[in-house]
Amino acid sequence: MVLMKIKFSLAKRVKLAQSLWLLSWAATLAGSITFFLGCFLKIELRKRAEVMANTDVYVVPHTLMIVGLGSLGINYFAARICQDALDPARFPTWKTFLKPYFAFSLFIATLMFVAMLLSFIMKFSLESSLQTGLRNGIRFYKDTDTPGRCFQKQTIDHLQMDFECCGNDDFRDWFEVQWISNRYLDFTLKDVKDRIKSNVDGRYLLDSVPFSCCNPTSPRPCIHTQLTNSSAHYNYEYQTEDLNIYIRGCREALLGYYMSLMNGIGAVVLSVLLVQGSVLASLRFLQTSMEALEGQESQEVDSEGYLLEKSVKETVMEWLEPVLKFIKKNQVSEGGEGGEEPAPA
Repeated sequence: MVLMKIKFSLAKRVKLAQSLWLLSWAATLAGSITFFLGCFLKIELRKRAEVMANTDVYVVPHTLMIVGLGSLGINYFAARICQDALDPARFPTWKTFLKPYFAFSLFIATLMFVAMLLSFIMKFSLESSLQTGLRNGIRFYKDTDTPGRCFQKQTIDHLQMDFECCGNDDFRDWFEVQWISNRYLDFTLKDVKDRIKSNVDGRYLLDSVPFSCCNPTSPRPCIHTQLTNSSAHYNYEYQTEDLNIYIRGCREALLGYYMSLMNGIGAVVLSVLLVQGSVLASLRFLQTSMEALEGQESQEVDSEGYLLEKSVKETVMEWLEPVLKFIKKNQVSEGGEGGEEPAPA
């Protein structure tokens, strides 16, 4: 059963070829945009790589870059095919190229669809990576003399100021770690000794946060030490006072930023996918309508074009048949080699 059969006159074929040529270059531009979006997303992710526990989310920009480059190639050739489509002498040279071209184009379109889905569904993987990465970043904040962690403090401070956040889940995360290095503690002071002895792990814990948690829009000078001690500050109540530090956690802030970025990219990729689908469908109509003219005395007669010569299921099986035969042949060959017995001496 032929799928979507349409009759084309010469004027319609010319108009289809011209429209497809313009659409192909539009899709080429869209492919370059997809590639640069992948590059931009990877750069943004690498900026915060120190607060991510893994790189699973990098599959999104990598897929976008592959899809963008593939789209540039297939749409360039689509434009070339359109130029030769109405020339009876030049179009037949493309016949052997078209079947692998459509196969590769469908593969790129599938990857594009996968990239779009990943842009929307990577939230949980990204959140888990940020949860662990930020927790480690806060824990290693004080290790400015440790190789590999020298810039951890600078990274966390810039992160909290740039994204207006504090801690992992919230500012209380700083209460659970020693974020001041021992080299800056005077162990002769009674208060320092008492704080270290007050917990099993021997850490110097404070109800304080780094200066980078301070909210500059607050009218009051920043209170970032002894946050839970209302008597330590004039006209201050920890439970009711609007604290002049950032309340939102950095995981929430980063997750919101990256997901808004990836959701926007996903919407763009969906639009590119629709344009790419239009190119492939139009090119298929042009191909079949031109092939119908083979053997005709005049190239100006009407011809019929279609998307698929058979049903979708039959077409898929026809394309898979050579692959299945190749796999079966290899299995038989391996079985024959394994079943051979050594000849008796």
